[in-house]
Amino acid sequence: MAWGWTADLDQVVRATAAWTGGAGLEETKAHASFIQFRPWALDHEREPFGVVELTWRVKLDLIHMPPYDHPRANALLAAAYAQPVLRQLMPVNSHFNLWFSTSVEEIWKRRIGYVICPHHEGLYEVGNEGRLVARTETPEEAVAFVVTALPEGLGPAS
Repeated sequence: MAWGWTADLDQVVRATAAWTGGAGLEETKAHASFIQFRPWALDHEREPFGVVELTWRVKLDLIHMPPYDHPRANALLAAAYAQPVLRQLMPVNSHFNLWFSTSVEEIWKRRIGYVICPHHEGLYEVGNEGRLVARTETPEEAVAFVVTALPEGLGPAS
């Protein structure tokens, strides 16, 4: 939820003492100005998100940070998050590929739908078990393809 870099060890100690002493994000930042966080982290601190929503938020933030800063992978995550049916599933990504799970604990065992891969040629590939199913020009098209193939009445990941 928070991050920061500093060479000032006194600030590191102040931040650690504040956080481990029960301070929230804003109070911790008041003790150590290098601490950073996104506005959604304050919302989560006040009223914790469920594990699926928290996972989405963290993934959407991490994709902007080295070594994960990959604009096309971020566009894919953002397009998927914009779809309510996908937003209720657990997002799973590896090597910039994106797929979904109906489980919050055994994500690898309960994969649902297709895998989307931002291809190096600027396209988005949609696949299933190593087989190419579709190729699209935009992340929104790839996500729409995945959504239309999902079973009816799909509930939230649990």
